[in-house]
Amino acid sequence: MSDTPPRHRKVDPLNELRQRKYEAGHGDAEAFNRQHAKGKLTARERIARLVDRNSFEEIDLFATHRAGDGGKEVPGDGVVTGMAKIDGRDVMLFSHDASVFGGSLGEVFAEKVIKVMDLAVQNRIPIIGINDSGGARIQEGVVSLAGYAEIFWRNVEASGLIPQLSLILGPCTGGAVYSPAITDFTFMVHGVGYMFITGPEVIRVTTGEDVTFDSLGGAEVHNVKSGVAHFLADTEDHCFAQVRRLFKYLPQSCEDPAPRIEATDDPERAAPGLATVIPDNPKEPYDIKDVIEMVVDHGDFFEVQPFYAMNMVVGFAHLDGQPVGIVANQPKVMAGALDINASDKAARFVRFCDAFNLPLVTFVDVPGFLPGTAQEYGGIIRHGAKLLYAFSEATVPKLTVITRKAYGGAYCVMCSKHIRADFNVAWPTAEIAVMGPEGAVNILFRRELAVAADPPTRRHELVDEYTERYANPYIAAERGYIDDVIEPGRTRSELIKALRIALRKDRKRSPKWHGNIPL
Repeated sequence: MSDTPPRHRKVDPLNELRQRKYEAGHGDAEAFNRQHAKGKLTARERIARLVDRNSFEEIDLFATHRAGDGGKEVPGDGVVTGMAKIDGRDVMLFSHDASVFGGSLGEVFAEKVIKVMDLAVQNRIPIIGINDSGGARIQEGVVSLAGYAEIFWRNVEASGLIPQLSLILGPCTGGAVYSPAITDFTFMVHGVGYMFITGPEVIRVTTGEDVTFDSLGGAEVHNVKSGVAHFLADTEDHCFAQVRRLFKYLPQSCEDPAPRIEATDDPERAAPGLATVIPDNPKEPYDIKDVIEMVVDHGDFFEVQPFYAMNMVVGFAHLDGQPVGIVANQPKVMAGALDINASDKAARFVRFCDAFNLPLVTFVDVPGFLPGTAQEYGGIIRHGAKLLYAFSEATVPKLTVITRKAYGGAYCVMCSKHIRADFNVAWPTAEIAVMGPEGAVNILFRRELAVAADPPTRRHELVDEYTERYANPYIAAERGYIDDVIEPGRTRSELIKALRIALRKDRKRSPKWHGNIPL
């Protein structure tokens, strides 16, 4: 027998790798069960349901925190990061893992997010953040704050360069809400997603105000009242479906054209219903979304922020297979008047479309800016100027249809020819003037009405005369301020013809650093 001691078999490195990956990927079963008990999916389950099947490639699976007293070391350190595909298109993702330190952000957590953000920018592909975080990891102190600031800086650097989407699928507080606020679109799920700077308990202690999670920062609050969020979903799966639908309209980056689809709706299709959509009574409302749906391909309109500032409608559609952004006054709400929130909503949407090569189609029915002390004290002048600035700054193809009212400064702001719209048309029902007939008569004929034998009858006569002479599209057409007065039923074909030409225009970048929008 040999005196040589027996050699011990080494662990198979391939099996060890597989074992380590399995353990890191499956995490704490008890913590996952707690997540499921709350009606929430885990970080990796969320990614799997959002992206194309088997397309997710994880990065930094084995990363763990380096804080000596920061608790147990868990592979991944509270965030899952990587690359995947949505409808065959590359995306970068990160998904907070609330089962690890409550999804709070520490040094390594931040480094992982920063890595995928940098990869997204370098490779010019969209980034999606799935947020479910308690904010900064307290036990790591200022290092956590530094990590958040690095992420915020990258959000700003990526803004207008690549699409950035945020999904709020848990209670996000403190620093965890600033990054979503900078990104392009924010999705929230009813009863699951929450956003607030400080939570209900801190508010109760500091101000004595007793509020619930829902009333403070629930999905409805931010979709209806604050305007922080853009989409409201019933379930997480509904949210993922919304994201995938939005992706159909977005380019990979500002350097790419918006993704065309095969045109299957007749570009010459008439819409006879448009001829009767405008009521005979100029004070009677109608739904501008009916107009939009009769014009766009297959009536498919994907509205953005449908529950906020509802006097303004914005969203995405296709015209002859070309993705476009739609901006429209809504006569059903506040007569379509522009107020503070509507101006902000539309201005940000216009700037997004301009940044990502999406032509703008504007439907105008606006009686003016909303009057009143609340609006004046709130800065309607400044907020209204944001929309004026956004439309003026935009260099994508801009097409405008005036369906009915276009009065005063609001006429100028809603993508008029004077702020460089490429194609402006009006329906025969259009009323383009400094103000409405009744207001104009009260000012112009104040003295005459004061001495009239029958003021109400005389006022009615003067209003009719003013309406016939001024409240029509023909004076503007004579001046070339609109390119044509068209039959409503031909709106679709006219827009498509104009769009085909406008898509060829040369977009020049300004040599200045940037303008100073009236924020």
